[in-house]
Amino acid sequence: MNFLLSIAFVICWSSGFIGAKLGAGSASAITILMWRFLPLAVILIVIATVSRTSWRDLSVRDVARQAVIGMLSQSGYLLTVYYAIQLGVSSGTTALIDGVQPLVAGALAGPLLRQYVSRKQWLGLCLGVSGVAIVTLADAAAGTGAAWWAYLIPFLGMFSLVAATFLESRSCTRVAPAVSLTVHCATSAVIFTALAVGIGAGKPPAELSFWAAIVWLVALSTFGGYGLYWLILRRSGVTKVNTLMFLMAPVTAVWGALMFGETFGPQTALGLAVGLAAVVIVHRGDTPSTRVRGRDADRGEAATSAERGA
Repeated sequence: MNFLLSIAFVICWSSGFIGAKLGAGSASAITILMWRFLPLAVILIVIATVSRTSWRDLSVRDVARQAVIGMLSQSGYLLTVYYAIQLGVSSGTTALIDGVQPLVAGALAGPLLRQYVSRKQWLGLCLGVSGVAIVTLADAAAGTGAAWWAYLIPFLGMFSLVAATFLESRSCTRVAPAVSLTVHCATSAVIFTALAVGIGAGKPPAELSFWAAIVWLVALSTFGGYGLYWLILRRSGVTKVNTLMFLMAPVTAVWGALMFGETFGPQTALGLAVGLAAVVIVHRGDTPSTRVRGRDADRGEAATSAERGA
């Protein structure tokens, strides 16, 4: 089951970069994001109003925490990704830059979450970064016409998603996926609608391609990729879920080559192979002792948070 979830997650999350590319030709990043989240938020809020069971035990503080997580993991992350692609950075390159997230998350997992990271897992993380670097160099060499500073924008989104991941992991209150998704999407809808209306970009274009991109993003990226991200995070931990992020870059590069004619050569294939090897090493590096120490650390962190009233 975990293997199938991982495959579905990689495909659905990678689809977000492709969907952003699909919509970039007909509207600005803010317009796409507004209409991606506004109708979705309305539907989710109506469903939440009808079914209140999952909301009964949540405090205002819990909801506020989820709103901050949504602002970081959706609003901050997606805005940088879409804006970079709008500036001319290819979908593959954007995914490649985001590929450094696992190393950052892995390096911080120990001191912040007290989660044990084995030597094999560190080896896999470093190997994954090497694979990302290989594909990045190949993609950048092809030339996209984007300004040099545009390549720095996805890094901001990567750090935003890392911050959201750790904020969620440090919470001792487990929120139902349907509840967190509703709060996150409602937060993003408010932010993107305010930005779009503020700059006069709220009116959607009439092109069919725009609405096709919106449906693509809602179905595959939001429900599929975003939902599976938090599900796998809770089932497997920070290190494993972020290691799967290594696969986004080569998968998106292949997808972009097939749909948009983006460059895909021997270096990209090599990067894909290295990324797959990294995932295998990290997953095999999770020994029984590692899992026990990880559970003990989680219990200790939960107890500490409860004592602090978190």
